[in-house]
Amino acid sequence: MLATRPAPPHTRRRPTWMPGVRLKPDPGHEWLSRVNAVAVLLLAVDVGALAAALAAVPTTPPAGWAVAVSVTVLGARACARLYRRRLWLSWLHDLPRSAGATLVAFALLTGIALVAGLDEQTTRSVQWTVVAAAALSEPVRLAVFAFGRWCRRRLGRCDRTIVVGAGKVGADLAATMARHPEYGLAPVGFVDAEPSPDHADLPVELLAEDLSEAIARLRVGTVVLAFSHALESPVVDAAITAHRLGCTVLVVPRMYELYQDGPDIERVCSYPLIRLSTAPTTRPSWWVKRALDVLAAASALVVLAPLIGLCALAVLVESGRPVIFRQVRVGMDDRTFQLYKLRSVRQGEVDDSQSTWSVDGDARVGPVGRFLRRTSIDELPQLWNILRGDMSVVGPRPERPGFVRQFSSIHELYWARHRVPTGLTGLAQVHGLRGDTSIAERSRYDNYYIANWSLWLDLKIVVMTVGELLFRWGR
Repeated sequence: MLATRPAPPHTRRRPTWMPGVRLKPDPGHEWLSRVNAVAVLLLAVDVGALAAALAAVPTTPPAGWAVAVSVTVLGARACARLYRRRLWLSWLHDLPRSAGATLVAFALLTGIALVAGLDEQTTRSVQWTVVAAAALSEPVRLAVFAFGRWCRRRLGRCDRTIVVGAGKVGADLAATMARHPEYGLAPVGFVDAEPSPDHADLPVELLAEDLSEAIARLRVGTVVLAFSHALESPVVDAAITAHRLGCTVLVVPRMYELYQDGPDIERVCSYPLIRLSTAPTTRPSWWVKRALDVLAAASALVVLAPLIGLCALAVLVESGRPVIFRQVRVGMDDRTFQLYKLRSVRQGEVDDSQSTWSVDGDARVGPVGRFLRRTSIDELPQLWNILRGDMSVVGPRPERPGFVRQFSSIHELYWARHRVPTGLTGLAQVHGLRGDTSIAERSRYDNYYIANWSLWLDLKIVVMTVGELLFRWGR
């Protein structure tokens, strides 16, 4: 039967998807895989309601205030996640969230008007615009939800779904999805590392193939993780595999009967499902990260060029050429690249850089080399790797292929840290995990970073890195 745990990188057979290519749930409707039609309609309804409200109020606010009203109302509703992807298309369920967003926008605009000293008549027109927009949008939102449910039931606008876990919960959940297509999930198969001996009651096929191959072959858009007879780790591996293929991942929580609704909780009838955040590399903010990487690396190379040149000259005087050390490292999706560093170790007759883990205490490291390593100046040429797209400013540190194979076979989920580009600095490094330190702990930090990635987390790591470097330089 299917085993959802991939073998270590460089030793496992490649899945049918190619690195860097995102799987589309339905090749014939690629735009629908990225944009949710119901969410777009809800946004269009709010924009239309605002336009109608601005035209209908007795005293139209000045142009500047009309823009402020539109931005504030739409921003408050976006922050309340009213334009999110969702399984449960219920207007009543969404109504408290919608009313709360309207109240927040009303309060913000009223406060801004008071602080700005706006006259009473214009203030009232701003307030009435917010109220009128809400009154106009809610009935249409109700119709949008009803239309979405109709499209799912009658037109089959549902995500093709694989359920990981062929136990009682998984089988019952798949049967519930099939009976209630209005939730937008169409089960097409099960995978389970250790399926139950009795499969007679399974509503769809038990797939005897690799999860990545099943996702590609069946054009799956959603993976649901239910209970399994197997250990927990294959389920975690399945979630990571689905993420790497661009699928939506939903998880049936333990003690689901007692689970309360929350911001990240979906429902299929009586089953609560936790929606895991999308893979970082599929979010619009990841393009912002890449733009900031290029800007930071280019600026740093210009500013630090004199320092890099002086250090290169010192290396040349101490140990001769070459001053730049090149080494093969493993990056995103297990692809290899040439990493650049200022050479800190004198060259010997035999190149052992791919097999020697650490050179701490090595007699080949001279005074210049020790200074470069202690201050991390030897890493500055990796700014060129960042410009090339091999690396990012922040991410898991890249490792050599031989050690990647070794650590992946020993440490659980070490392979999963290659879901994002490697970095010049990382969460593990700012927590003191440099050099000869715990690989298992590094792996946990790296996977935590990927699961919780945000631009703010990157900024925190950069600030902590600068602080650590200054602290080390001051020793």
